[in-house]
Amino acid sequence: MQEIKENQLTEMYNLAIYYYSLDPTVTLAVSSSGGSLTSINDTRLQAGAMLTAASSFPNEAQTAEPSTVTVAYQRLTQSTSANTPTSDTGVTFPVYWNGTQVQAMSQTDFLDTFVYPAINLMVTGDLTASQGGTYHISTSTSVLGSTLVSSIPVFADTRADTAAYTASGLGSEYDGVSGEVLDQPTTVTSYYLHQLLGTPAIPSVIPTYIDSNNNLKQYSVAEIGNLMGDYVRHQAVSSSTGFKISYNIDGSGTTRGTAMVNTILTGGSGNYQTKVAGANDYRAQEFPDGTVSTANTYNFKILKSS
Repeated sequence: MQEIKENQLTEMYNLAIYYYSLDPTVTLAVSSSGGSLTSINDTRLQAGAMLTAASSFPNEAQTAEPSTVTVAYQRLTQSTSANTPTSDTGVTFPVYWNGTQVQAMSQTDFLDTFVYPAINLMVTGDLTASQGGTYHISTSTSVLGSTLVSSIPVFADTRADTAAYTASGLGSEYDGVSGEVLDQPTTVTSYYLHQLLGTPAIPSVIPTYIDSNNNLKQYSVAEIGNLMGDYVRHQAVSSSTGFKISYNIDGSGTTRGTAMVNTILTGGSGNYQTKVAGANDYRAQEFPDGTVSTANTYNFKILKSS
């Protein structure tokens, strides 16, 4: 028997994470509305209302300025599921040398040695198999090492499509058109939720336990993997020592994946346009203009807490 080395412990943590990833107890779902996580807003400009006059064009001071459209996104729902891990029979957990004899770990020893370090790996900002079963945000619908949770975007950054607004769009008395459509957005960037995949790597060293005949026996990979995975699942939901896993937007924790950026046109005075639409029908309308600026940046986070 040999004392396990640091790199071999890391292999064990990754095995625990892989087994957690097969059946996570903290999960996220995406829907079109009604999520449980914080609502975040996308903003964009829309045109002001068209104004008409009988003898001359309404001047720019008279026409309505472009206004802001706000769309709320609350699409992430967090759920947890309880599990009851294997109870401590006194010989449930791996053995260690206590200085005079071989002894089975207590549940506390097992948590400290294998489970807590695995969760510490899971909640970092990295996006690898060592964070298997947890989530991140991406602008892509396909990310290597992850699975797309839903084709519904968690958030979409839109702006006024300035090319869509034209003076000809003010219409005429003959076609029944009463000015350009006020809100004509274009989607700049969509953001999607992904779940990281674990990797079923086999550790180079497998721990030993005391069997029912009081003999030393080596766990199978599945036995030790399931044991660790069950305890990671339990602590992720029920920990009272700071190892619960949860997700939020712009709260405490570590940012996961791409920040979600809400941009808008600013600094413009309204693109004033006119059109003679018919006899005694002078029309004017102000369209969105300006330069692109960032209105908000939202960060999706993973949190480890009590």
